[in-house]
Amino acid sequence: MSRRSLVKISLGTIAVSALALALGCASKPTKAATNPAAPATTQPSAPPERLPRVMLGIDVLEADNFAAVAGKKIGLLTHPAGVNRRGESTLNVLRRAPKTKLVALFAPEHGFEGQIKAGDNFNDTIHTATGLPVYSLHGKNRKPTAKQLQGLDALVIDLQDIGVRSYTFNVVMRYAMDACFQYGVEVIVLDRPNPLGGLKVDGPPLDPENMSGVGAFPRMPYVHGLTIGEIARVAKEGSRAISGLELTEKVRAKGKLTVIPLRGWSRSMRWPDTELKWVATSPYIGSYEAVIGYAMVGLGTQNSDWSWGIGRDYPFRGIGFPKKSPDEIIQAIKAYQIPGLAFVKRSGTGSDGKPMTGVYVEVVDWEKWNPTALSFYMHKQAAKWTRLNPFATLTMDEARSFRIHVGSSAWLAALQREGARVDVPLFLRNWAERAKIYQDQTKKFWLYP
Repeated sequence: MSRRSLVKISLGTIAVSALALALGCASKPTKAATNPAAPATTQPSAPPERLPRVMLGIDVLEADNFAAVAGKKIGLLTHPAGVNRRGESTLNVLRRAPKTKLVALFAPEHGFEGQIKAGDNFNDTIHTATGLPVYSLHGKNRKPTAKQLQGLDALVIDLQDIGVRSYTFNVVMRYAMDACFQYGVEVIVLDRPNPLGGLKVDGPPLDPENMSGVGAFPRMPYVHGLTIGEIARVAKEGSRAISGLELTEKVRAKGKLTVIPLRGWSRSMRWPDTELKWVATSPYIGSYEAVIGYAMVGLGTQNSDWSWGIGRDYPFRGIGFPKKSPDEIIQAIKAYQIPGLAFVKRSGTGSDGKPMTGVYVEVVDWEKWNPTALSFYMHKQAAKWTRLNPFATLTMDEARSFRIHVGSSAWLAALQREGARVDVPLFLRNWAERAKIYQDQTKKFWLYP
């Protein structure tokens, strides 16, 4: 076909199109013709990500391009609460760290998934998602073995503590430090906030003879006021009187500790101030409310008939005593005039699934509140309400359990000797003085103002 023919066809096509257009304009307008085309719109941009004000140790490590772990084979000691401020697990964050090889996992009490009952031992296993070995540090071993640490350059520790001495995550960290320093493995602690803040110290110091798996730092008050990174510094650099490490001074001095500090946290901040989401650290510590309660009533229920919770609800915030009504409990405890607290009735669900009423403990004045005071009045009241002094009839194993949790041999001796006549304020004053001394001794290890 010639170029002239193509021109003729094109001109013919144009003429036909023009005629069709003219006919269309003479007919009834279509809906499309009456409405102008909508202007092109752009999709609204997503709002900027709003992150919590506090950067955790794992966030800081990542922000610094994982410099502390670069070129290293590492192990990881953590649990479900080991997450960054976005809620992503530290395990997943470390797996994308360049020039770093994660080769082993270590699990504290409650297990790597956090669902094992308190005190129950568990065995080594394999992590399903990664195929990595998970070594139990709450089974036949309480600290990593030489074989488990073999080939590691560093052990990364990311454990959310709750600010209370007998909560075992600070213990497993110290035991891990013992082993790592002994076998030449660096310890890298990713710091986390103390949910109770960094200013309040309270309760009986740990007598050195009562050191155990629920208390590994001598003279530490029950509420210690330190972050887990600061506790690691106490272990590494503190005097023998407070360090707790079971190593020679030569080995301890040679051990390498790196703490990745928080950013944006100060000692006056309690957990809600951080804007971080609370992730359960153990089956019954599923909220910040429970953290506060653990410090208040955990010792009070030790080897006595006191119970915590209101049926299935309010772990560590409710209290109950056999055959005593909520009104009787409130009347008895209010008589002690414990500063900072109020006691109210709340509804809960009993173990049988039926509604029930119990006593809830409220903190109404944080500044006046001495976290552990309630527990020792609970001991005194248990002796009042029990025909035979329950603390005088403890077996040897029960008495040991009481001492290692409470920390004070003198308190148990006084309870056994005096029962309901025990002088609680005398002990509280003594412990407060000694807690202040401990705080002064450990200020040199503080990382935050």
